[in-house]
Amino acid sequence: MNKKMLVLLPVLTLLASGLAGCGGDNNNGNAPAETSNASAETKAPSGSPVTLTVEVFDRGIQGQPDLNNNTWTRYINEHFGKPNNAVVKFVPVPRSQEIDKLNVMMAAGEAPDISFTYDSATVSRYAKINGIMLLEDLLEKYGQDLKKYLGDTVLTYGQFSGKQMAIPAKRTSLAWIGSFIRKDWLDKLGLPVPTNRDELYTTLVAFRDQNPGGVDGVIPWGLAATGMNYGTGNLAESYWGEQSDEDFVTSPNWLKPGNKESLKFLNKLYNEKLISPDFALDKTAKQADADVTNGKVGFFSANWDYAFRQNISEPLKANVPDANFVPVDTFKNDEGKYKKMIYNENGINVFIPKSSKNAELAIKYLNWMANPDVLFFLQYGEEGVNHQMVNGIPQMIAQTGDNMQTSPQNLDYTLVVNGVELGDQEKNIKALSASYSGLETTAEQSYKINTTDGYTGFFYDTPNEANIKFGKTLGDMNKQMTDKLIVCKPSEFDGMYDKLVKEYMDAGGKAVMEENMKIYEAMQANKK
Repeated sequence: MNKKMLVLLPVLTLLASGLAGCGGDNNNGNAPAETSNASAETKAPSGSPVTLTVEVFDRGIQGQPDLNNNTWTRYINEHFGKPNNAVVKFVPVPRSQEIDKLNVMMAAGEAPDISFTYDSATVSRYAKINGIMLLEDLLEKYGQDLKKYLGDTVLTYGQFSGKQMAIPAKRTSLAWIGSFIRKDWLDKLGLPVPTNRDELYTTLVAFRDQNPGGVDGVIPWGLAATGMNYGTGNLAESYWGEQSDEDFVTSPNWLKPGNKESLKFLNKLYNEKLISPDFALDKTAKQADADVTNGKVGFFSANWDYAFRQNISEPLKANVPDANFVPVDTFKNDEGKYKKMIYNENGINVFIPKSSKNAELAIKYLNWMANPDVLFFLQYGEEGVNHQMVNGIPQMIAQTGDNMQTSPQNLDYTLVVNGVELGDQEKNIKALSASYSGLETTAEQSYKINTTDGYTGFFYDTPNEANIKFGKTLGDMNKQMTDKLIVCKPSEFDGMYDKLVKEYMDAGGKAVMEENMKIYEAMQANKK
């Protein structure tokens, strides 16, 4: 059954009233000649250059270059701007305040010609109040290369009420959450890598009782109260039973058949001292990080690449040279699948405000960017300067000044893609894994494990007003409920689960679910 998980739309800052209804130095970059887009470099239109404004995140990275004048922006203006008699001007927006800032600019009719956000609820609200442009005709006339590159599936994520209102970037890296286990501990105890919950339980008990690392305060399963890193991985999915597509999509996880049993399993582990004893107090994961890097933890779940990141792998090796975390798939369901959530195929949402006077040029710019040579240069730059080729895979050279990229693969400038793009997914995975020096093979294995049996979150094309109203309260309750149920006495578990779920539904969970059902049914009707 093709199942989708309910994705709660984030609380959206309300738009300021009165949203408008209508309304540098261009030196050559360090690009080799062959990286230019020949199809875009036609004779420039006559007259004064047009200024195309494009949003860019200001991430506040120490030592970052001028976001309007650097290697990448000069390349853009040389290879797109000049041939189109345009100047591409970038409008920095603080990453941490992007939605608030965007709302203000939209309300004033001053948003960049090319604006974007990761929050689809924000785009949906703009579409609902007629604040952004319809894009079908523009894409048909000026965006054929872009349409071909993105494909129908990705473009669907930019459709609201059946109309193309945004251009989603293609997300090439889909892995999300993974689990890791100390292989050196397994080897010392003569145990195999666990492949299901029962085997994992046996392994955790062995870690507790035999303490293969010889540490003070061994922690079989490292947990924290962050909700993602040092969470419970895809444990819940391994317990969930059959539901209709509609029920699976629209109901909260608390109501899914089998969810209660997944929390009961965690409660059992906690009461048997197999989980971090003070996990509920660790809301920043600093304690969990310290426990892992000091060699105390045998198993944990986090982002698919977390065990290989420098802040974890380097101090762990320094403290415990023989320590070896490997990716593991251990939460098998009754169908023999390792169901786990992966990222949707879409990334950032690009849109054109109604106030823009340069919609055609904006689509031409995105269409130009879909050219493989353009994308390669913007992500990797010039060989020998910005990257070096190793076994056919580009590896970035650490940069400062104008050559610095303030985001992975320069995603703040490559608005049509999120993630490595080498034109082949196997190469993309190898390039992604190449960033983990000395752990490339293990990282590649982790990516493949954590996209196996993956499913994506359901995309709602309309904001859930009940979730906007109750989402913050429900989100806080989710965390509190989980912590209480893990640490309570086993004899109290069943009664407490039922009581807390009722409180959750009464506090807005029921209203959110009912509105999800209405939106889901309307979307299905639009497909007929």
